[in-house]
Amino acid sequence: MLKPLAAATIAISICSSAIATEYPAHGITFVVPFAAGGPTDTVARAIAGPMSKSLGQPIIIENVAGAGGSVGVGRAVHASPDGYTLSVGNWSTHVINGAMYTLRYDLLNDLEPIARLPSAHQLIVARKGVAANNLSELVAWMKGRTTLVGTAGVGSASHIGAVLFQSETGARITPVHYRGTAPAMIDLIAGQIDVMFDQAGNSLPQVRDGAIKVYAVTSAARLQTAPDIPTVDEAGLPHFYVEVWHGLWAPKGTPPEVVAKLNTAAQDALRDPLVRERLTALGLSFPDALDVSPASLGALQKSEIAKWWPIVKSADIKGE
Repeated sequence: MLKPLAAATIAISICSSAIATEYPAHGITFVVPFAAGGPTDTVARAIAGPMSKSLGQPIIIENVAGAGGSVGVGRAVHASPDGYTLSVGNWSTHVINGAMYTLRYDLLNDLEPIARLPSAHQLIVARKGVAANNLSELVAWMKGRTTLVGTAGVGSASHIGAVLFQSETGARITPVHYRGTAPAMIDLIAGQIDVMFDQAGNSLPQVRDGAIKVYAVTSAARLQTAPDIPTVDEAGLPHFYVEVWHGLWAPKGTPPEVVAKLNTAAQDALRDPLVRERLTALGLSFPDALDVSPASLGALQKSEIAKWWPIVKSADIKGE
């Protein structure tokens, strides 16, 4: 006769296998922790269609904004671990927020990584009137005065990029926080602020129109859509990498077979030519196939927390 604990373990295992075999039996929800129309929402909607086709069920996008994305992530964390409510997030929501906010969940222990998704790198840009023609000249220019640097808000990627730049170069900056990158870009074009560390998809149209200056992209490789822009390594600031990568997570305890099905569907979506064309045109970069696995996303998240939390905490950046 089986002991009660052994019997319970077998029952749970059988139940989990049954769920995984049937999965998905109905629609799936992607919780995007920002308002519709932003970069993370765009990535989620781009992969939702192909993933829905692979899984044979509809995928609904639920935008749950608030507290830098922590409200939406919490919504997914506390959902049933059955694979039907998933968290689509990024470097900010699944790394930086842990150093800025007192969260009611653990970013590493309360989520199951599913797949790494495309990344957005930053462009270092300035208003047209800045008297610097390359990155080295920009650093010197910023050391000689207090520079107004526009951000998308406290703790945003543009804010963290500016803080890191100040730390590594000795530039003197005063952050000017906006509610998003759009109003910050308006003021940069108008000359009301001096510099931005902005996601490429937002800045590239203004660069191409000649409305602002561009100095480098914060990655080791040039952008496919803007190969004329040098990398930070080429421009004289080696390894100044700021990468707003995206990912897909499930609540902790989601059956591994379900995670595997979702990962396969995500890989199918990332290979879709229309998805690649659409997101590449927006300045996003795709991870290598080997980096899309749940283990790779988990390892990336852990290493990024080790890298960025000390930077955020030393700068005393707190969520508003």
